[in-house]
Amino acid sequence: MALLLSVLEQGFIYAIMALGMYITYKILDFPDMTVDGSFPMGAAIACVLITKGIHPALTLPVCFLAGAFVGMLTGLIHVKCKVRDLLSGIIMMTALYTVNLRIAGRANLPIYNMETIFDNSFVNGIFTGASADYKTVIVIILIAVVTKYLLDWYMSTKSGFLLRAVGDNDTIVTSLGVDKGLVKIVGLSIANGLVTMSGCVFAQQQRFFDISTGTGTAVIGLASVIIGTSLFKRLTFLRVTTSVVIGSVIYKGCVALAVRMGLSSSDLKLITAALFLAILVLGMERKKKVKTNADAE
Repeated sequence: MALLLSVLEQGFIYAIMALGMYITYKILDFPDMTVDGSFPMGAAIACVLITKGIHPALTLPVCFLAGAFVGMLTGLIHVKCKVRDLLSGIIMMTALYTVNLRIAGRANLPIYNMETIFDNSFVNGIFTGASADYKTVIVIILIAVVTKYLLDWYMSTKSGFLLRAVGDNDTIVTSLGVDKGLVKIVGLSIANGLVTMSGCVFAQQQRFFDISTGTGTAVIGLASVIIGTSLFKRLTFLRVTTSVVIGSVIYKGCVALAVRMGLSSSDLKLITAALFLAILVLGMERKKKVKTNADAE
């Protein structure tokens, strides 16, 4: 039971981040490496605000806005400075390493004895007795589900349709008299806002910030997006965002299972890389089969 709760907690926390990666990878086709810096930035901001006495719930919108600002900077570097998409993300990721250290003041900042969104008078008053053991996973799922539905709502707006149009065919957006560069910047802002908010939730669940927290975040996010969109693409009744959330939980379940089978926790990055490679290869094989069948017809 403890393993299942851990998988659900981690899976839904990273699902918020994966929703942001879905915007950059699937919609904008933008390999955004900023996430490796914006995820720990959310953790750093959350821990600092909590140590300053700010209510933990307020850290969520603050972190989202901070991430949106970072995403905007990545977009400006790409659109206005004409720097390639991958390099734009790498530049911001590198800069954020120092920024995160400046925010936290040190490489590791614990919040063990302080209130979090999972442990405060309001939440503890709701979850009493046996239900107290499940309060963390319930709060995380609630945050992830609300975030997913807010993103679904945004995608149904005019701005959301333009965002999807830029990813599909930016010429159409230009012909409508809309600046495609501005739409990209908006998309990157929302994506990194979600990633940073995910880092905020992660820090409060783990009760500390560490400068190395964001290492491999982009890989985890991409793996979650690819797993979800590949496994459930035939299930038309499922929204893509729902598939991404489920993909994140499945991914974390696979990693937990690998560790449970005897692999050392120090091998996690190797497991992550191997699993991601397998997902990419299987995805390419499936595309080849579809193309071969289409050519045969």
